[in-house]
Amino acid sequence: MKTGLIGMGVWVATVLAGSAGTRGDDLRGKESPTARERRRTPVVDVFETSKAAVVNISSTRRFTIQRGLGGFDASLGDLFNLPPQAVTQQSVGSGFVIHPDGYIVTNAHVVAQTMQRKIIFSDKRELPAEIIASDPANDLAILKVEADKPLPYLPLGRSDDLMIGETVVAIGNPLGLQHTCTAGIISALNRELRFQNSITYTGLIQTDASINPGNSGGPLLNVNSELIGVNSAIRGDAQNIGFAIPVDKLRKLLPNYLDIERVRRVALGLHMEADFDKSTSAAGSDLRVGRVDTGSPAAEAGVRVGDIVKAINDTPTPNYLDAFSVLEKAPIGKPIAFTLQRGGKTLKIPVTMIAMKQYSAKLMAERFGIEVREMTQAEIRRLRLNGPIGLVVTSVAKGTEAASKGLSPGDYVVRIGQIYVRSMDELGSTLELIPSKRQVAIGVMRVHDNGDAEQGDMFLTAK
Repeated sequence: MKTGLIGMGVWVATVLAGSAGTRGDDLRGKESPTARERRRTPVVDVFETSKAAVVNISSTRRFTIQRGLGGFDASLGDLFNLPPQAVTQQSVGSGFVIHPDGYIVTNAHVVAQTMQRKIIFSDKRELPAEIIASDPANDLAILKVEADKPLPYLPLGRSDDLMIGETVVAIGNPLGLQHTCTAGIISALNRELRFQNSITYTGLIQTDASINPGNSGGPLLNVNSELIGVNSAIRGDAQNIGFAIPVDKLRKLLPNYLDIERVRRVALGLHMEADFDKSTSAAGSDLRVGRVDTGSPAAEAGVRVGDIVKAINDTPTPNYLDAFSVLEKAPIGKPIAFTLQRGGKTLKIPVTMIAMKQYSAKLMAERFGIEVREMTQAEIRRLRLNGPIGLVVTSVAKGTEAASKGLSPGDYVVRIGQIYVRSMDELGSTLELIPSKRQVAIGVMRVHDNGDAEQGDMFLTAK
């Protein structure tokens, strides 16, 4: 009897050992493809699909503090007039590429007050970044890197159809930790956060996917790997709560952030916007002309509001980012071919971008008969000024309102309407806002040889 039990025990132990040994071999790399596939979740797919477009942003931030000692900083500063001390600090955050030409989205607070910014990619490449736009009011920023090849990127999705309870994935790239991935659900929509500095963020996505400062600026994605938001670690006291800026807000603001006239200081006069197709889950849309500035190169070429932009210089432009990328590289002073659809017809219209200073001078002469230039440093020193007070009048056309009202060469145009103009760039952007046949107050200053100055408004009608 004992022998039988012992024999059975040996048999059971042998079977169990064999079974355990087999499972141990599986754990050491002999797992079947089918078993591994059963472990794959939508979150794994999202991470593997998107991680290459998520980057680390390493920045050097500079700020000043009042020097002092111990608890007597303020009084010592007052007594001894200690100068402020400059302090540099390294900061990190995440971002993601939204176009293969190197445009990167992050939070404005990630790059605020930074002197240098370095983008670190998943393949360990490092590239310096330039800030194209920074918007603290919405905590969004656009950076640009110059890469030698197209970059992996995340196409813009949509956020108007989000569901409370749906699964979301947050990916970040904090320095030293490579990529991090957290998953959760959307727990609330259209959240509003108010801060003591009078900043209010509205329309936020609330999620229980962890978002820490190192992950701030990274993407929030749905289970289809579609970008639905920009993660923002804006609440340090939040526990198991994260917030993201909806991607629809980013899409709406992109034409302002990537305004070719502002970025390149040129005049084009053609402003595009996307007609987002609500009937599909994709981000496909028509790119249309939303505004044409009076007297601009686009207006003179015959571009109209409502035209659909299909291509620029024969490069298809299915979205605003593609259009901006072409315009950023287009030469100034040479015709740019816009392929447009209007009323079922396809048109090809050449439009020439011109430097803003040339455009400003041309517009001022055409609309008011006044030729102007910027002040020289010698003139600024002679008048003992800290900077330019306005634009110098060099010529006034005969028979114009300006001539009849006494404007003369050597006078200064200091203001157009309510906007002060000290550079040709400021002048051009201001004149574009004035409709034709509108009377506007031109602020004029005349400085006499003895240093006395007269200043007043001259009311002129714009052509």
